[in-house]
Amino acid sequence: MELLLPLIIALVVFGVIGALVYVGLREDSGRDPLQDRLAQYETEVIPDSLEEIELSLSFRDRIILPAVETLSQIVVKFTPQKQLETTRHQLELAGQTTDPTQFFLQRILFTVIFGVIGLLLGFVVMSVPIGEAILYTFGGLALGYYFPVLSLRSKIKKRQENILKALPDALDLLTICVEAGLGFDAAMGKVYEKWDNELALAFGRVLREIQLGKLRRDALKDMADRMDVPDVNTFTAAIIQSEQLGVSMSKILRVQSDQMRTKRRQRAQEKAQQAPVKMMIPMVLLIFPSIWIVLLGPAVIQVMNLGVTI
Repeated sequence: MELLLPLIIALVVFGVIGALVYVGLREDSGRDPLQDRLAQYETEVIPDSLEEIELSLSFRDRIILPAVETLSQIVVKFTPQKQLETTRHQLELAGQTTDPTQFFLQRILFTVIFGVIGLLLGFVVMSVPIGEAILYTFGGLALGYYFPVLSLRSKIKKRQENILKALPDALDLLTICVEAGLGFDAAMGKVYEKWDNELALAFGRVLREIQLGKLRRDALKDMADRMDVPDVNTFTAAIIQSEQLGVSMSKILRVQSDQMRTKRRQRAQEKAQQAPVKMMIPMVLLIFPSIWIVLLGPAVIQVMNLGVTI
């Protein structure tokens, strides 16, 4: 019990640090910081010194973000460049704009916090032997270290599934727009204007990159790399080949649309065929025991009563 107070203090400190970092890294998509600053200077008197300007900033901008940047630079020094590039690619696949150094910093904070929680559970709350308490601690450390990775993989999988679902309809709209006389870039712009999903946002980024001077084929290749979806890779390869060979874009889009719709139908049929197999587990573990209890329960009770009266 002598370690109770220091452990509680450590848990509170790391919890506060984790909360501050989370608030600092959280993106507020509903507000524009530039517009907030301009509105502030429209209504207030311009400060006379740099100190007043710095004090006018929020707590997040003055303390949390600089502290996170400093810790991120320290993390960079001890992280291999190849691992940073791999993590950056994983974050792009998940559709996030978080810097890899900040992701590693989050892993470190989660590791420390979960490790302290496991230490408290093992030595204070449950009061198990030292060996089991150490196992609780190492279990908390491992869980905290791999929790951000598992969360990132889940986001990647969910994003790829959303892209797969939206791709056939997007190709239909592209085909209609191109056959109506629009160019391919304008057709992508229509998809970006009409929808608000991961694929439409990717098309919007491609259009912005093209406007900034990047070649269309390079922008499409980068889009496919940021998604890592086989159907998107097939679609971008067909568009690039049609551009290089001079094939009609409308025919290519029509063929791609038919193929993607056929693939979506086949995936739906595959999931429908897998459903009976997946239903066996809850049926065997949950439904069948309940049926046996309902059917045989009264008979068992009657047999037990007869045995008692004899």
